[in-house]
Amino acid sequence: MTNRIALVLGLLIVAAIAVDVALYGSAHLIFLGKKLDEFIEWLAFWR
Repeated sequence: MTNRIALVLGLLIVAAIAVDVALYGSAHLIFLGKKLDEFIEWLAFWR
């Protein structure tokens, strides 16, 4: 992956989060963050 592709993907993710927060608020981002943390711990177990 080149730096340009990584930058574009990063900007797309940040823009998607910004639009999501603007339209729906940020309460569900906490839920998704907790689920992501659990998923990362689960993946680390299987490593």
